[in-house]
Amino acid sequence: MSGGEYLLPPEWLPRLERLTLDAKRRVAGTLQGKRRSRRLGSSLEFADYRVYAPGDDVRRFDWGVYSRTGKAFVRQFMDEQELTVSIFVDCSASMGTAISSPMEPAADNPAEGKGNRKWLLARQLAASIGYMALSSYDRLQIACYSRSIHARLPIMRGKGSAHRLFSFLQGAETGGEGSLGAALAVPGALPRQPGMTWVFSDFWLEGGEEELFRALSLLSGTGQEVVLVHVLSREELEPKLTGDLRLIDSETMSGKEVALTGKVLEAYKEELESYRTMLSRVCAERGMSYVLIPADMPLTDAMFGVLAGAGLVTG
Repeated sequence: MSGGEYLLPPEWLPRLERLTLDAKRRVAGTLQGKRRSRRLGSSLEFADYRVYAPGDDVRRFDWGVYSRTGKAFVRQFMDEQELTVSIFVDCSASMGTAISSPMEPAADNPAEGKGNRKWLLARQLAASIGYMALSSYDRLQIACYSRSIHARLPIMRGKGSAHRLFSFLQGAETGGEGSLGAALAVPGALPRQPGMTWVFSDFWLEGGEEELFRALSLLSGTGQEVVLVHVLSREELEPKLTGDLRLIDSETMSGKEVALTGKVLEAYKEELESYRTMLSRVCAERGMSYVLIPADMPLTDAMFGVLAGAGLVTG
């Protein structure tokens, strides 16, 4: 499992197996899993008693209660069902582009670049959530997107599929323009069953709020509980560039001459904060979840601090 060892160290996997995804909607899947639904079924976890009726399974007859009360009761158990988890990972060019100052040379190895820390953390988080789903025997599907779906893995179940998940994310590459709305509009891109959808992206949406509305509406229409994980590099959150520079859009490759003064940087930070507030507000209005995770945050803090703190994973 060499791909998995790169993204997630082996000692990390047992910790993930003790966590579960906190899907707020109860689910009723097609195959038995490890997640409670509203229905009563055949798991080993006791739920309640009810009065015996002709035709009930006699194996559930509680003779202890009958001997004490003279009344016939049968035991009921929780029904454990599967959850369909869908993961979309943004693989547009901006996810793998470093921001550096003129005095800071680019890394000889692209995998060591600052921008790639963002790309690495996004894939680590996606791998972690995916492995948690497989460990709970939930149904998992994953795709990488830019303006369309670049690559995807069909439905998987069980920890035996973990190597496919890790290898898929290990081999994913960035490039091209990104558009979540356009990618989800591609026929067959949307999940076919209600479930939980995670999107890992820097959310530099060309269409802004309008594109976000469109993307979330598409997901909502398929009955998804949506989680947006916003991954930004420290340079994007707190840029240190100064002077007269030509800034190049990593996706469109268009450039613009800018004099980066303290006033301009303050305006950028205010605009970024406004944009993040919009993302959070739009999600909250639709009963969806939004979290921001800086790319320089350790994976442990991201999982057990941010995601657990938001009630998205529990252990």
